[in-house]
Amino acid sequence: MPEWVLILLPVIAAVLGAAAAAWLSPGERIVSGVRHFAAGVVFAAAAGEILPDVVHGASPVATIIGGLLGLAVMMGVKRAEEILKGPTGLLTAIGIDVLIDGLVLGVAFNAGARAGLLLAVALTLEILSLGLALTASLGEFMKSRLLIVATVGLLSLLLPVGALLAMPAALLPPVVFTGVLAFGLVALLYLVTEELLVEAHEVKDTPLVTAMFFIGFLAIILLDELLG
Repeated sequence: MPEWVLILLPVIAAVLGAAAAAWLSPGERIVSGVRHFAAGVVFAAAAGEILPDVVHGASPVATIIGGLLGLAVMMGVKRAEEILKGPTGLLTAIGIDVLIDGLVLGVAFNAGARAGLLLAVALTLEILSLGLALTASLGEFMKSRLLIVATVGLLSLLLPVGALLAMPAALLPPVVFTGVLAFGLVALLYLVTEELLVEAHEVKDTPLVTAMFFIGFLAIILLDELLG
């Protein structure tokens, strides 16, 4: 499957998620289950595809610098969301998040076609959960469901923009590229631990909802094995 098709999958998922939330109004536990599943998928893709490349890069200094930069950026986004209240802060923070997701996806494709494919699947599910959740939040400020879906769709376009911006990373020296991978790894792990799971736990878990994290984790491992 061409890379550009995979890059567009999260955009389609975001629009479908927003439309489902706007017209079907899925319950909180369904949204929480999707978030758990997405968190497991993203965690598995990060640990299985990006972490080995960082380790094999054998560049401790680049790894530390890249990882700390990733942490600083993600915490900065979180702080920006707290400072900018209302829809402006919400849309700004999510827009930056989506752009960073796209950058990480572009870097993953530079690391290898399989890494890019698995991360594209993972981020598709993550953006789907974002579309579900963001629609509910925007409903407090916007009355038109079509406008809400269009807003989510426009925000999701920042992901392919980020992926395209990251494509030249393949031209970087190996040491620098290891640092870029470390940045992406930390950004993904922050997404799982400080965003997806935190938001998922805002709803009282059931055993099935909790299990969705591990089902998502195992699903990516299985897909990786099937790809050989």
